[in-house]
Amino acid sequence: MTVYFHHDFYEEYTSDPAAEHGRMEAIVEELSSVVELVECEPARKDDLLAAHSSSHLNWVHSQGLYDIAALAAGGAIQAALRSLTEPSFAVIRPPGHHASATSCWGFCYFNNMAVSLLRLKRDDLIERAFVLDFDLHFGDGNVNILGHHSWVEILNPEASDRHLYLEEVRRALEATVADTIAVSAGFDNHVNDWGGLLLSSDYKVMGQWVRAAAVRNGGGCYGILEGGYNHNVLGTNVLAFLEGFAGICDNISG
Repeated sequence: MTVYFHHDFYEEYTSDPAAEHGRMEAIVEELSSVVELVECEPARKDDLLAAHSSSHLNWVHSQGLYDIAALAAGGAIQAALRSLTEPSFAVIRPPGHHASATSCWGFCYFNNMAVSLLRLKRDDLIERAFVLDFDLHFGDGNVNILGHHSWVEILNPEASDRHLYLEEVRRALEATVADTIAVSAGFDNHVNDWGGLLLSSDYKVMGQWVRAAAVRNGGGCYGILEGGYNHNVLGTNVLAFLEGFAGICDNISG
């Protein structure tokens, strides 16, 4: 499978936890020997304007964050396009699921998920999409931008019981008829991260369920990085998800 990344994501562009030194390094260290890392390219302005107002783009630019945020959105688009032929993932930052059309918060600036899905839809490459957002925090930006579209279904599982949480995800994925399954993959609900709920093996299982739903519907699947702040477990969790996502238990290079 293909994983999208750029060395500019090592930059500490702000003082928030998503931009901390060591965060991207922890992921790349785990992935670099088992997946192909492909360099991200920035999103075009028209792709960003499909999800955001021009005034929002101007505000992000005024904060000195346009280039890094556009690069993240571009990586999401690349992963989305690649997913039409194989599962893919984007190791990107800033995250995006708290970015709405005209505002943002929670370490997010452009909504990477919305930008990527709207690109697929505008190019007539998909009919229906299912978004699984398993980040600890509710993806309000995803809902605000995509929620009014009849072709998008969004799940933000919120159960505080681990087994109920996983059951909610499983049932929703088994029921969906979407031809694209897209994952806002935040790993901050891990037992050793802020949320304290999920095991590393749970991310692998959810990855397997996503892939199975995509195969059943004859479509594709891709994921984009959102949260996850304990550098000691973040790389392990991302790798676990990709192992399940690729549908290969021991080797995800294929």
